[in-house]
Amino acid sequence: MVQTVAWIVSLIFMLLIAGVFIFVVIQSKERSDYEPIKKKWYKVRKFYAISLVILMLVVTIYTLRELPYDQPVYGESVDPTIVDVEALQFGWNISDTKFKVGEPIEFRVTSADVTHGFGIYDEDMTLVAQTQAMPEYTNKVFITFTKPGTYEILCLEYCGLGHHVMIETIEVTE
Repeated sequence: MVQTVAWIVSLIFMLLIAGVFIFVVIQSKERSDYEPIKKKWYKVRKFYAISLVILMLVVTIYTLRELPYDQPVYGESVDPTIVDVEALQFGWNISDTKFKVGEPIEFRVTSADVTHGFGIYDEDMTLVAQTQAMPEYTNKVFITFTKPGTYEILCLEYCGLGHHVMIETIEVTE
């Protein structure tokens, strides 16, 4: 259903753009004085640019205001379990790898050497959460697992010849 809607919306926009091009081609046959047109469209271009910048600022502020995602509100519910994660070529040092469903977890991720990507994948190899592991900096990623199972932590950033063996597992139980 979603694919059908996306296809129809895309088709409508493609037809709209094609219609604009056809209109421009038809109108281009007429000769007219260029200066009044140039003056008018410079105003339109300026309005369009300012509107676009304002729209993008509003969208950016709206989408970034809740970062980091899934961050629990301390004191209102159970405080998250703090898990320290250190990436190093070619492995992970993780302070805890066993969790319970519904337990809020705060992964504090850093690197001992180069930049790595910290990605948590479920059993279907769907990316559940991710952040960067960078030397001399700690990123936080919050997650509350909703399904029990074995999750894999993989490096998402090519870090050298042993990159492919940078795998760790965590267990989530009921």
